[in-house]
Amino acid sequence: MKNELNNPFARLPEVASFNVTSSDIPENNVLSAPQLSGKFGVEGGQDISPELKWSGAPEGTKSYAVTVYDPDAPTGSGFWHWSVSNIPANVTELPSGAGSEDGSGLPNGAIQLNNDASFAGYIGAAPPVGDGPHRYYFIVHALDVEDLGVKANATPAFLGFNMLTHTLGRAVIVATFER
Repeated sequence: MKNELNNPFARLPEVASFNVTSSDIPENNVLSAPQLSGKFGVEGGQDISPELKWSGAPEGTKSYAVTVYDPDAPTGSGFWHWSVSNIPANVTELPSGAGSEDGSGLPNGAIQLNNDASFAGYIGAAPPVGDGPHRYYFIVHALDVEDLGVKANATPAFLGFNMLTHTLGRAVIVATFER
C-alpha cells in the first residue's frame, strides 16, 4: 500500500485528537457498497456519505468541518470526495446520506463545497482498476471559529488552507477500497 507516500498530515501542525465513529464503515474499515461510487461505475456503488458521530472535541471548539480525501488517487494532488464547513459546535453527528447533492441532511449554516467530481456533495470511492488499495481519510476538524469565511464555490484545498490556523483537533477514520 502507498501508506508512507503522500501522508495528508505530514506537513500540517500536530493538533489534539478526538473520537469519530461510523456505523456505516465496517470494523475492518473496507468501504461497503453505499460508500462506493456508482457515478464512477463501481458496481453496486451508491455515493452515500457514511454516518459520522464524534465526541471529545477540544475545549474552545466553535465549529466543525468534515472532509473525505484519497491521497492515493493517481492525480499528483489526491482526490477530494467531500468537504463541509461551518458545522455548528453543538452538532456532533451527521446522518448517513448527509452528503446528498441537495445538502438536506446537513445542519443549518453548514456549507458543502464541490468535490473533485465538480459537484457539491459526497462522491464515493472509485479507484482505478488494478491500482491497488486506496486510503480514504474521513476527518472531522474541530475549529476555533464559527465561520471560516469560505464560500460554497471554494475548493476543498482552499478550505484546508483556511483551516490551517484554526484547527484545534482532528478525529480520523481511515478506510480502504480497491478494485
